[in-house]
Amino acid sequence: MNIHEYQGKSILKSYGVGIQEGIVAETPDQAVDAAKLLQEQTGTGWWVVKAQIHAGGRGKGGGVKLAKSLDDVREISSKILGMTLVTPQTGPEGKLVRKVLIAQDVYYPGAEEPKEYYMSVLLNRQTGRNMFIYTTEGGMDIEEVAHSNPEKILREEIDPRVGLQGFQARKIAYNLGLKGESNKQMVKFVTSLYKAYDSIDASQFEINPVLKTSDGKVIAVDAKVNLDENGLFRHKDILEMRDVHEEDPTEVEAGEHNLNYVKLDGNIGCMVNGAGLAMATMDIIKLAGGDPANFLDVGGTADAARVEQAFRIILKDDNVKAILVNIFGGIVRCDRVAQGIVDAYRNIGEIKVPIIVRLQGTNAVEAKQIIDDSGLRVLSAIQLQEAADKVKEVLS
Repeated sequence: MNIHEYQGKSILKSYGVGIQEGIVAETPDQAVDAAKLLQEQTGTGWWVVKAQIHAGGRGKGGGVKLAKSLDDVREISSKILGMTLVTPQTGPEGKLVRKVLIAQDVYYPGAEEPKEYYMSVLLNRQTGRNMFIYTTEGGMDIEEVAHSNPEKILREEIDPRVGLQGFQARKIAYNLGLKGESNKQMVKFVTSLYKAYDSIDASQFEINPVLKTSDGKVIAVDAKVNLDENGLFRHKDILEMRDVHEEDPTEVEAGEHNLNYVKLDGNIGCMVNGAGLAMATMDIIKLAGGDPANFLDVGGTADAARVEQAFRIILKDDNVKAILVNIFGGIVRCDRVAQGIVDAYRNIGEIKVPIIVRLQGTNAVEAKQIIDDSGLRVLSAIQLQEAADKVKEVLS
């Protein structure tokens, strides 16, 4: 699950991480009130108006603007709120901006020049360890830095048996070239950041930029947070931060029916039970010359009601030219699934795309007979290759 910048910053602050202070607003009037309150609390005379969407690159799309007066705050907020913000991460369709964050200006003049860094904490799946990725080249696309100057991307892995050690936090601060009070600030920042990441079952914390201000403070100017959905039952307060407006409506609907669904850009809808089988099914579709239109795991039960709902969700995608149902009957009997498919077909009404059904496992022969005798526009298969061949037929 993803959350907004202002929510991520609130989590960071609760664990002692220094942040760029800000107040969220949903109307221009609220934005002005937030700016006034922020001025009282921090003394800031300028403000940064930031669009709140689940995507990076907001500045490039016009979603981050500097306001030098309260009139600017109102004018900029009125333009950003309600706009469809297109960034490199949203795709051409963009995202509707419903909230803005009014943040303090932290690039004020002082004894030193402000300096931006990049830092993230995430799981290294190759080693099974959490790790910091960091660089002195903050405020830029990390992908571009990795491509052009890979030697500037530094890593620090954390042993899960002992967690982040003090010498590791000091090493990160040293490698970033910090000295004196700024070095101490960075050590505290790194330590608190890891505690926040570890405590809330996050899968990633990305801070770009981490800013060393002109008076030596180290703060998070941005916060991109991804959470492991499997751990959310332990964090009901964070679960309440979910913003379904930022998610694909079909994926939200699928979740309400306990279906694991991810929309893709292909033309063959998939309905499978089990994540591993779903991946194999997507592979066989590619080998047959098609492209998967979705990942959809109906789970181990795959009863008639769930099968019907899965069909309805797949058919919401106008790009779907055929549907491949691939069910292994281990816990569930194939004949019951077959009857569920037939019932779902009749309940939904005419389905204009061909359906290929491959049922293997308990009572697979009986299931094939049910499909063949239904008189519906459903093609049955026993072997996975046979199902793939039928996919190729309907595409030709």
